[in-house]
Amino acid sequence: MVDWISLAIPFAYLGVLIGSLATFSHLYRARKAHKAASLAPWFPPHLTRNIYLSLLHIESEPKVPDSVLKAALLRRAVDDIHRIVELRSSKQALQVLLQRGSVGDDLWQRFQRAEKEVEAELRDVVSEANAFAPGWGQTIFQNASEMAQNQLLRARVDELQAQTEAEKEWWSRKKAAISEDFMKELDSAPTSRPTTSAGSRPTTSGSDAVLVDTGSPGTPKRKSKGKK
Repeated sequence: MVDWISLAIPFAYLGVLIGSLATFSHLYRARKAHKAASLAPWFPPHLTRNIYLSLLHIESEPKVPDSVLKAALLRRAVDDIHRIVELRSSKQALQVLLQRGSVGDDLWQRFQRAEKEVEAELRDVVSEANAFAPGWGQTIFQNASEMAQNQLLRARVDELQAQTEAEKEWWSRKKAAISEDFMKELDSAPTSRPTTSAGSRPTTSGSDAVLVDTGSPGTPKRKSKGKK
């Protein structure tokens, strides 16, 4: 005869164990999701996306032209390109810091959530672009990348021009200071010059002749250093 009570005890134990594990797993995932949702976002609010959505849902007459909507969508894609570049440049360094223990898991969770948000954003932009023109979703990010590169180039040129103006101003102040110091040195320099005695003249450079003072105001006689 089968002892059902003895068999029920192990099954009951397994049921309680499995139920406890399932409850713990559910609570852990819920707590982890709540903690991840409470973390600060990696990027600031997506302003160009909000502008595009606001223009898209305007219901007043006249409606917003498609050209304006396309420009707003392209500007949104440009900001997405900037975010993609930032994520790619930060990922490797963040992984190294995470392995070394220099940063916590919270920062890595924020980064992963930002990656998922950017992926969803890219899919949304492609869908919106194809709604305006079939096939535009395949090229919109290429156009946005070119615009982003032009923006970076113009920002670099503006930065160099600002540095040039600052250097010109510095050199102007430097020249003024040098000129002022030079004039001060001229003013403080002695004005007397060496003079020769009466009846004599300086020895001519590069010759063997010397001056002989005759004691008279006349022209001095030359005495040769040659043979006597």
